[in-house]
Amino acid sequence: MYDSFIEQLAGLDLSGFSIKPAPFDQTDFPCDDAIDQTLTGVWSDLFSMFAGTALEADAEDIAWGFVNLFHRAATRKSSQLDRASNEIRALLACADGSEVHSSNLEEQIGRAQAAEASMVAFEQMREMAATLYREEMGSSWRPMSGSRSRHSGAFTSAVIDARDFLRARAERRRNAHSPEGTPVVFAGGRSSFPCTDGAKMFANAVWATLDKVRDRVPDMFLVHGGDSKGADRLAASWAERHNVQQLVFSLDRRLGARAGFKRNEQMLDLKPRYVVAFAGNGVLERLVIEAKLRRVTIVDRRILPSATR
Repeated sequence: MYDSFIEQLAGLDLSGFSIKPAPFDQTDFPCDDAIDQTLTGVWSDLFSMFAGTALEADAEDIAWGFVNLFHRAATRKSSQLDRASNEIRALLACADGSEVHSSNLEEQIGRAQAAEASMVAFEQMREMAATLYREEMGSSWRPMSGSRSRHSGAFTSAVIDARDFLRARAERRRNAHSPEGTPVVFAGGRSSFPCTDGAKMFANAVWATLDKVRDRVPDMFLVHGGDSKGADRLAASWAERHNVQQLVFSLDRRLGARAGFKRNEQMLDLKPRYVVAFAGNGVLERLVIEAKLRRVTIVDRRILPSATR
């Protein structure tokens, strides 16, 4: 029977035959409910294992890494998309109208679409995991470096749309990294408190202040330095809970002692509506001075939590 099958295959004319990936659509990816239920279940089981054990103090590091798994997967797909987009540009530049060229172009567009669809799916998983992280740890999840951006899931397909695909890809990337609205700068240093109540009062002061600012600037996006252990962390957590976009200016360590002052300049160049200032170091004090010189309104909270207005 095997020999008969081989003979039948040998008799077929398979010249020009090629195997291509089957077309895909959204049903090929996990649905929203599956993502939510699965990640919630895994999260609950995983971190209940740490509760009450000697490893409980390490739970936050594990939680951060859990979210980072999906962030890294999305980043890899984004890199694949960039490579495929570069190939498309090269093919468009040397278009000769041949069937081989058209086939190569179709193949690269297919690869780009598949990479983008996968990237969007992993970003959705990362955002769900980041929500679980925020609820468990009380703070916003951020990658060690780079941006935590979100892209749309629209696709292009036809060969004639290759140029449109590249334009759309560039536009989506700009939008993902460019918050819309009115900038509000937040600045504050690291503080220590003699008791838990003092820390809670300070956190409440930060959140209450930002609530009032958002009442005045409904379309605000928050600009801050991204410190993972200071007042910036509280502000980032507030922003995520209220779906407020964030623009993070991390210190450029290559500038040495000038790094903080350079960051001040970059944030003020955005022409913010307000600068919200909590207690900090000399660099923060200089930010307030420069903001006043530029006639930016200061929301001054550089006082102890117990006396916060």
